[in-house]
Amino acid sequence: MDQPEQKTRTGLFPGSFNPVHIGHLIIAHHLLQYTDLEEIWFVISPHNPLKNSTELLPEKTRLELLKMAVEDQPGFSVCERERSMERPSYTYKTLDVLKNEFPERDFVLIIGSDNLEVFDQWKAYKKILAETDIYVYPRKGSPGSIFYNEQRVKAVEAPLVEISSTFIREAFRKGLDPRYLLPERVYRQIIAKQYIPKV
Repeated sequence: MDQPEQKTRTGLFPGSFNPVHIGHLIIAHHLLQYTDLEEIWFVISPHNPLKNSTELLPEKTRLELLKMAVEDQPGFSVCERERSMERPSYTYKTLDVLKNEFPERDFVLIIGSDNLEVFDQWKAYKKILAETDIYVYPRKGSPGSIFYNEQRVKAVEAPLVEISSTFIREAFRKGLDPRYLLPERVYRQIIAKQYIPKV
């Protein structure tokens, strides 16, 4: 009897990436090295319903910078699927679409511990908990959540990286230089195109 074909264990790392920074890459690389994930897809969200959309850089800009950040990085890809879906972006819908389109993959949702604390605010969160494995990386100030008791939720001992896109945008606007918080290509492109001008 033939053995069932093993699915490719694929992490879905959703985010606004406003802009992408080295913290995102450090977490993703750690998960590739120290978990059973074989690939990681960075799922760029046009509009996270739990975030203020007025602070977002243009969608095309965020996508351009994200593609620069993961270019030539083994195991990393950019997933643009949410760009063609109804907005705002709901993770449970994205999961349903990707599972249907890529049946050869076993998708794992990657989120920070801060997001797990408010997971009950996510649309159809019970459906996600029932149908999808979730890997949770640590964020400062997020001591715990009742959702760690869920069977499909796993805490990952990843580096505690305290870098935020908000901090980076504010630095650019103040005329400061956050170059070491960003992939070099991303930093150079922001400067060259003046994507985040000084105010």
